[in-house]
Amino acid sequence: MEEVGKVDQCLILNGDVPLISEATLKKFLETGSPDALVLMTAHVDNPQGLGRIVRDEQGQFLAVVEEKDATALEKNITEISTGIWRAAKQDLGKWLPKLSTQNAQQEYYLPDIIKFARQDNKSIITFSPESTLEVLGVNDQSELAILERLYQELEAQRFMKAGLRLYDPKRFDLRGNLSHGHDVIIDVNVVLEGTVTLGNRVNIGPNVVIKNSMIHDDVHILANSVIDGAVIASGCTVGPFARLRPGTQLSTEVKIGNFVEVKTAHIGQGTKINHLSYIGDATIGKHVNIGAGTITCNYDGQNKHAGGPRHRCFFQQFF
Repeated sequence: MEEVGKVDQCLILNGDVPLISEATLKKFLETGSPDALVLMTAHVDNPQGLGRIVRDEQGQFLAVVEEKDATALEKNITEISTGIWRAAKQDLGKWLPKLSTQNAQQEYYLPDIIKFARQDNKSIITFSPESTLEVLGVNDQSELAILERLYQELEAQRFMKAGLRLYDPKRFDLRGNLSHGHDVIIDVNVVLEGTVTLGNRVNIGPNVVIKNSMIHDDVHILANSVIDGAVIASGCTVGPFARLRPGTQLSTEVKIGNFVEVKTAHIGQGTKINHLSYIGDATIGKHVNIGAGTITCNYDGQNKHAGGPRHRCFFQQFF
C-alpha cells in the first residue's frame, strides 16, 4: 500500500466504466463513516456475468456472489456489484494480503474483503447511483460503441441546455473540448476534435469536421468542409468542400469556396478564393480575388520558402 501515498481512504474504480460522474463519486465518498467499507451497487435488467448482491429478508446486505459461484436462485438477483469500492487505507493494507484464488475462476476476488471487514466489526454500506448508465461496463467493441453514443447524447443535452442549437443531438460528436457563444447552430454529422472555440452566431453545416480551431463571430462553415488548426476571423464563409489545414489564418470577411485548400497561409481581409485553388505557405493581401485553378508555387524541390519577404508569395489587391 506504499504506492497509494499518504491518504486515509482509498477509492477503487474500474477502468472499463467510463460514464461514472464526478458528482456521483463525491456522494459515494460522503456515504457512511470514514472507516466504513462502502460498495456501489445497481439494479440492471441483464445481470449475466456480474456479481450479485445477496441480502437478508430485511434487505440488509449479506454478500457479493460471483456468477460462477452463484446458485440458481442467486443468479435471478438483478442487483449487482459495480466493482466500485471505498475503504480505509489501513484496512485494505490488512485485508488484501489475505485474498486467495480458492474459487471457481481461480482468481482474486475483491469482494472477499467483506468477510475480513466483518471479522473486524466494520460497518458495510451499499450505495446506488441515480442512473445505472453511469456504471455500465465495456467488454467488447459493441458495448464500447453503445457507451460512446450514450456519452455523446449526454454531452449534447448539456450543450443544448447551455444554448447551443443542435439539429439532431443523436448525430453530434465531440471528441475534445468545446466552448461556444450564443446563437450557434450545428447541423448533423458534425465532428469536433481537440480544442474548438466557436464565437457568436456561428453556423456549422452538415458533415463538417473541425479540429483544434478558433472560429470567431458570424462565420458560416458550409457542408463537407474540414477545418484543422485554423483561426477564422469574424464574418468569413468557408465551403462547401473546403479544407483549411494547420497554420491557416483568415482575416475578416474572407470567402473560401468549394474545393479550396489553404495551408500555413494568412489571407487578408475581404479576399475571395472561390473554387478549385490551393494556397500554401503564402501571405495574401486585402480584397484579393483569386480565380479558379490557382496554385501557389513556392517550393524549389527541397524547401518551401515562406520565411522572409524575398521568397514569400504575395497576391496583392488589383481592383
